[in-house]
Amino acid sequence: MGVLKKRYTTKEVCEAFGISKGTLFRWESEKLLSGVERDWRNWRLYSEDNMRQIRRMMTNRSDRSKN
Repeated sequence: MGVLKKRYTTKEVCEAFGISKGTLFRWESEKLLSGVERDWRNWRLYSEDNMRQIRRMMTNRSDRSKN
């Protein structure tokens, strides 16, 4: 029996990081996020790896704004 991996909806990701849907989708279109999956409705589902990618981008962004 396989282990189910947690997947996050667009709304959950946006709320977790305080970003807009437009920002999230732009990052995906600019290839800053890789491996975003889709469900049977073609809605995006974000993995733990995607969450780490976003966390890194958010950290890098806040580091740049301090300079």
